[in-house]
Amino acid sequence: MILYDYVLSASCYKLRLMAALLGQPLTLRAVNFHPGREHKSPQMLALNPQGTLPILQDGDLVLTQSADMLRHLTRDHPDWRGADDPWLSFAADLNASLGLARLHDILCYPADIYAVRRAGVQQLRQLEAHLAEQRFDGLTFLTGSRPTIADIACFPNTALAPDGGVSLDVYPSIRLWMRAIRSLPGFIEMPGIHRLHELERPS
Repeated sequence: MILYDYVLSASCYKLRLMAALLGQPLTLRAVNFHPGREHKSPQMLALNPQGTLPILQDGDLVLTQSADMLRHLTRDHPDWRGADDPWLSFAADLNASLGLARLHDILCYPADIYAVRRAGVQQLRQLEAHLAEQRFDGLTFLTGSRPTIADIACFPNTALAPDGGVSLDVYPSIRLWMRAIRSLPGFIEMPGIHRLHELERPS
């Protein structure tokens, strides 16, 4: 499988992360999204007329929506599937708010920054309320006791919210959820999202 990838993209990262957690090899094709705008080149538009990243190519199959790609990667892994659809839609909302705020702040993308930050804060409050309820029920992840593609879809733009000027300090349940994801075997980093540091045990 080939992933057309930009290292700073939260949407590309969720595919790299999902593949790493599954132990699924991916061939990464780096795309000069910024400043080169290679995703708008004729060659890339032939793959994806919408001119967006990521793009996942598996033989003759070309996928351009992150949710479809996550479903494709986990098609043989039912343990990674759950009642995900509402959260995949929520992940798209996070991308349109927190993701756009981040692009505005780090790549000077045009945006009504106050409106997208305000929308992002409202979505974080929804996420915090849901995860707090899950904690009361003894559940760690969005749809149950195990992570699913819902968690991987929502994690990157949430974790990178401070890059767009939105603090996560007031969301304890979100921070615990992010820690649980960062603790998963096979977890990989991206710029702005780091592994957990293991504490040294006293001798």
